[in-house]
Amino acid sequence: MSNGQGTIVIKKIVKGGGGHHGGAWKVAYADFVTAMMAFFLLLWLLNVTTDEQRHGIADYFAPSAASKSTSGSGGLMGGTSMSVEGARVGQNSPPTVVMEMTPPRQRKPAAEDEADREGEAGQESGELEEEELLQQMAEREQEEFDKAEEALREAMNDSPGLADMAQNLIIDNTPEGMRIQLVDAENTSMFPSGGSKMQENLKKILETVADIIHRMPNQIAISGHTDSVPFRGRNGYSNWELSAERANASRRALVDFGVPISRIATVSGKAATEPLVPEDPTLPTNRRISIVLLREAAITPSAPPGPIDN
Repeated sequence: MSNGQGTIVIKKIVKGGGGHHGGAWKVAYADFVTAMMAFFLLLWLLNVTTDEQRHGIADYFAPSAASKSTSGSGGLMGGTSMSVEGARVGQNSPPTVVMEMTPPRQRKPAAEDEADREGEAGQESGELEEEELLQQMAEREQEEFDKAEEALREAMNDSPGLADMAQNLIIDNTPEGMRIQLVDAENTSMFPSGGSKMQENLKKILETVADIIHRMPNQIAISGHTDSVPFRGRNGYSNWELSAERANASRRALVDFGVPISRIATVSGKAATEPLVPEDPTLPTNRRISIVLLREAAITPSAPPGPIDN
């Protein structure tokens, strides 16, 4: 300069980012940590998944068929779009396969499988025990019925006034229970013709039957039956009313002989709808009183229903 002063030069130094104190190493370290996390995540997945799950994942990332072309209609989508509208598939484009991946079947742990098998076995065992219990109850009940029948027949034979009426007594087994039937014979009637006032011989038999009923806990059902000969009384009185009144008269007699009224389940009149001899419903034998000791247990093959010999 003209004034004799020197020139001042300012030098700027720009430091680079790759030195010892730069940030490039942080990027590399982050990539390393990310890779290690992915590696450990892969190890964890291999440990917690089953063979079926691993095959499903592998199949998901390995489609069965894909085009080698990288653009146009020969691409991975074959020239189509995700929506209905889009590029049309060319005739020369390679075929594609669409697969639906179903989730792999979950396998139960061995402990759960064993618990399920034990539960099923326990349920079957419980059903067998219940069936055996019901069968034992039915067998014991049938034994009681057999004893009651034997006692009733012995009482009839030991009584001078009832020995001659053994032909009027029929005992058999039915699905409902042990049935005691008091039937009319040619020369012996339980009730007068067209009436519901029982004869003395029926009262004696009912007294013996009431004594047998006392020994057992079963409920009883009483029904009256007539023959098929039409009976016409006053005001439309028929065999229906007659059979019902005879059944009710038998109920009153049993109660008078000490049978608790709570033990009587049903009292009904059947008229001639259930004849004892279907071949000839007019026979006197069809006129009868039926007393059933109802079963408390289900009937079993060891105690089949059927008549018992007199």
